[in-house]
Amino acid sequence: MKRQLISLLVLCFGIFQLQAADKQVIRISTAATDLIFQVGANGRLYQSYLGPRFMNGTDIECLPKDRNVAAQGWEVYPGSGMEDYFEPALGITHNDGNMATLLKFVSQEVRRIDTNVEETIITLKDEVYPIEVKLHYVSFAKENVIKSWSEICHREKKPVTLFRYASAMFYFESPRYFLTEFSGDWAREAMMTSQELQFGKKIIDTKLGSRAAMHAHPFFQLGLGHPVAENEGLVLVGTIGWTGNFRFTFEVDNVGNLRVISGINPYASCYELVPGEVFKTPEFIFTLSGNGVGDASRNLHDWARHYQVKDGLGARLTLLNNWENTGFNFNEEILLGLMKEAKHLGVDMFLLDDGWFGNNHPRNDDRAGLGDWEPMKSKLPNGVGPLVEGAEKTGVKFGIWVEPEMVNPKSDLFEEHPEWVIHQPNREPYYYRNQLVLDMSNPKVQDYVYGIIDNLMTRHPGIAFFKWDCNSPITNIYSPYLKNKQSQLYIDHVRGIYGVLERLKEKYPNLPMMLCSGGGARCDYEALKYFTEFWPSDNTEPVERIFIQWGFSQVFPSQVLCAHVTGWGKQSVKFRTDVAMMCKLGFDIGIADMTADEQAFCQEAVKNFKRLSPVILQGDFYRLVSPYETNHAAVVHVGKDKRKAVLYAYDLYPRFGEKLFPVKLQGLNPVKNYKIEEINLMPGHQSDLTAHGKIYSGDFLMKVGIDVFTGNKTHSRILEITAQ
Repeated sequence: MKRQLISLLVLCFGIFQLQAADKQVIRISTAATDLIFQVGANGRLYQSYLGPRFMNGTDIECLPKDRNVAAQGWEVYPGSGMEDYFEPALGITHNDGNMATLLKFVSQEVRRIDTNVEETIITLKDEVYPIEVKLHYVSFAKENVIKSWSEICHREKKPVTLFRYASAMFYFESPRYFLTEFSGDWAREAMMTSQELQFGKKIIDTKLGSRAAMHAHPFFQLGLGHPVAENEGLVLVGTIGWTGNFRFTFEVDNVGNLRVISGINPYASCYELVPGEVFKTPEFIFTLSGNGVGDASRNLHDWARHYQVKDGLGARLTLLNNWENTGFNFNEEILLGLMKEAKHLGVDMFLLDDGWFGNNHPRNDDRAGLGDWEPMKSKLPNGVGPLVEGAEKTGVKFGIWVEPEMVNPKSDLFEEHPEWVIHQPNREPYYYRNQLVLDMSNPKVQDYVYGIIDNLMTRHPGIAFFKWDCNSPITNIYSPYLKNKQSQLYIDHVRGIYGVLERLKEKYPNLPMMLCSGGGARCDYEALKYFTEFWPSDNTEPVERIFIQWGFSQVFPSQVLCAHVTGWGKQSVKFRTDVAMMCKLGFDIGIADMTADEQAFCQEAVKNFKRLSPVILQGDFYRLVSPYETNHAAVVHVGKDKRKAVLYAYDLYPRFGEKLFPVKLQGLNPVKNYKIEEINLMPGHQSDLTAHGKIYSGDFLMKVGIDVFTGNKTHSRILEITAQ
């Protein structure tokens, strides 16, 4: 028996050696990028290259081999406790207390999903402990995007503890590295700042628990050899799909190489992994562009529409929201009147916001009612049904606001089920916005949250849209459900949210939903598998919104960015509307309070948006003039067939006597001729644009450009550009 066992081990080892020798080079490619791994003589897996795609595949053989060394090599998924002195990808405390893990290559599998998409799965194992890691890489050839994640499992006798679990680790070798990060706060989302990375670590992370962003956002840009630029240079743009605590680590080592590690933030999150359970990390998504971040953005936009965002190629509903108009102060009669305003405006839907629920604890402000999702009898004595019917009779769709993961202490839910709420059992609670977070790690809570949407849809199948809010990060960190496994709360909570969303998507696959979180605090591509769009910011002041939309456009396509015309700001209704038309147009303003000309203008703007939405929401997006670098801003959407484009030009802080330059377009067909027409004009006004009504070649428009800016006032223009 012993001899047979030895023979079996020798055979298995021989198979391992054969597989390792047979798969010395692993190539993961898109149309423009190559990611090359090599198996070292020691059986470990190393990154040899990540950069522009090789024109000649045999050039791979010329890649340097000196990176494939045991000490401080470019190991693809290094474990802790060995000879690498920098940040590891994986950290495990084994049954015997040992904290070291060393993974060796076992095999690779390549799955052709379709003509454009390919998945490579690499299996690594520890020879001492029964630990297995599968590294997944999905390449999207045409879109030049790769997404990666890891799956960790083991067969030790008892649970092991994970204290590091990266989604991916990549290496770069360049004379200099420049990082652009996105940060801010409530009403200052996605502000862009840049810095050069020096020796040591730069970490971007969050500890919010229930959402990805507030002070930092889950995406970045990395300039290799030069600062990040719009239209030139080698740049990597990366983002992580995780609606919770994330971490990006950028570590420049002692010889000037950079490793970039992405994943869940391990802060307070040691995870007890039982034998046989698979720990799947979030997806890290990236694109590499040799032509600056503009090209990288368009890669991500195309990929997102085709593969990631719910109904990414579908239409979007224009809407009128009541929040800025009424706040909590409304009743059935007022809402039915606003539906008529929505119809008058020409939008597709009326959206009822916060304040429609709660009876024992009425939701008349943000201090009560969250958790009690029954219509408030004093405001809606007949419930939600007449609103759905009223919208249908008026000729618009009906949408409704919910915040199902949250609870006010003043609520029936909290009084009945305090054990469903994340809160400290032995301390005074801290309330963020007068509310607490439901414990989504608890299956009973998951059922309850699912039931909120399901009950509304069952009773009122005519509901066409949900605005799903999440205003509070997790505070008072303690789960009554998890008991002695508190370090798993941050992870299991987010997984619980996804479980609910998956169930809802299965039952209501075509139900559009807006992702909202105290502004743009939920802005990740994993959540967007379940939502058609997200709310970038509560700040709708139009000049500020240009900066916010500029930041989010680096990673997200226009149709997932909700932009509403509101009463914020001192600018004209035209300026506010022109800014909102950059993205998915909506209104949150009292139409009846507008002048007749303003109403007529908005009606015409809605018609223009609907007519041009295939270009605005599905076309290629080019950022032309940066508000960070000038007193102006300009962007253009270009249709995929290059027959139609929409140019937006904004004068933000024009200076007296300022030298103004023509705006050079991008993305047009140079041999086509294009007619220029200014649209979104106030009634009775004619365009004073010199180019209005004229025809130019695409080549001229891209090399010389047209004068669209003014030098003495805050002003906006939208130009429709049509091939002749």
